[in-house]
Amino acid sequence: MLVNSINFLIFFCVVFIVYYFLLGNRYKLQNLWLLLCSYFFYGFATLKMIPLLLFATIFFYIFGLIIGKFKEESNNRASVFTSIGCLTGIGLLLYFKYLNFFIESFSDLFTSIGLTNNWSIINIIMPLGISFFTFKLISYLIEINRGNLAPTKNFIDFALYISFFPTILSGPIDRPKPFLTQLTKPRFLDFEMASEGLKRIFWGMFMKMCIADRLSIYVDAIFDNSLHHNGTSIAFAVLLYPIQLYADFAGYSEMAIGVGCLLGLKVTENFKRPFFSTNIADYWRKWHISLTSWLTDYVFMPLNIKFRELEKYGSLLAIIATFVLIGFWHGAAWTFVLFGLYHGLLYVPLMLSGAFFKKNKSKGIPTFVPILKMIRTYLLVAIGLILFRSTGVEHASSIVYKILTDWGSLFVDSTTLINAIICIFILFIKDFKDEYMLQKDEKNRGWIIQYKYELTISFYIILILFMGVLDGGQFIYFKF
Repeated sequence: MLVNSINFLIFFCVVFIVYYFLLGNRYKLQNLWLLLCSYFFYGFATLKMIPLLLFATIFFYIFGLIIGKFKEESNNRASVFTSIGCLTGIGLLLYFKYLNFFIESFSDLFTSIGLTNNWSIINIIMPLGISFFTFKLISYLIEINRGNLAPTKNFIDFALYISFFPTILSGPIDRPKPFLTQLTKPRFLDFEMASEGLKRIFWGMFMKMCIADRLSIYVDAIFDNSLHHNGTSIAFAVLLYPIQLYADFAGYSEMAIGVGCLLGLKVTENFKRPFFSTNIADYWRKWHISLTSWLTDYVFMPLNIKFRELEKYGSLLAIIATFVLIGFWHGAAWTFVLFGLYHGLLYVPLMLSGAFFKKNKSKGIPTFVPILKMIRTYLLVAIGLILFRSTGVEHASSIVYKILTDWGSLFVDSTTLINAIICIFILFIKDFKDEYMLQKDEKNRGWIIQYKYELTISFYIILILFMGVLDGGQFIYFKF
């Protein structure tokens, strides 16, 4: 059930009407209703995996209570149970997402050195959203053990935090304390928050349907048939793919945040205009924020403390290890491991030069040098995404080889590209305004400001109807 589908619209209308008009401000019943709807939504996508989701939720809920009890007693057993819980979460990921990868890799290794084996791939179905809800489960236990969060005794609230339907399949990855706190308060229909939610939903739909799905027609045709295209066309597709990925994933995040707003719940921000970054560190501070901040808090910081005797070299090792994990989080393939390693190595010159520790103080419109740095960062990101988009290391190698050696005439799908370019320009204008221009005083600016939400939403709907791909595919990050 795609968020930008008719099925979801019908589903959400039912959710919304019951949530506000039948349950009113009775937040406990609202939470129960959202939990039931979230399980229905997840079951609609993958019915067989509901028992796994329920089992994991019950297991971590009980462990949270146990850790909280031992924490109150200043007992070291809290750390032991936290470790067991975290290893259980990692074990779920390793089994459902990576077991076949390890079997295949070791089988290939033994075969390459002349050892025979009869290992075969196990038919394991990967649960949708497992990479996202597992990280929620793990962070819940860690925050309790760190003393930042008291374990919730309300199972309904905890289960809703894990399974909240706008975010379970593809994030953002909400932290437990901010989200659970919201569930303990009455929620009324707030016009301004609901209007903001609608605006973000339609903006996300515009990004997905008018840019991501439009670009995918061209980019997929090139990448999936790279043997039949020259290096010029492949290079052009490589340059377009970061925009496609951004519009697809950020579009979904905008829709998830918007649905949360309509339900009176704030979902964490996930993107902050990453293509205006002047270096790779700045890029990752603005790209998939909920994932990078999660790994920074729970992986990089502990590793950085462990390697502190090595000073900046220890920090660099921690960064590279974290990015290898980021790459591996995205999928069970060597291309993702290399993708993470590539981004980790891009930090080497930043760390050695000290540029990593310098914050960008400029708030005004960028000048020539910052623009060049943005272009450089974009090109570095695009090169790395060759590994991300390719079906394997051999495929990625052939793409790079063709780009370097096989230049020719550019393959052009004029209708697709013209519509996409117009929509990309609209995206650029909005992101540029949000990044660099301060909000002006809206008082006494007439009917345009008075009806700003209605005008904005109407504009997005017109763009979607006239320029969108109305039968586009699923979101890219659903497979992660």
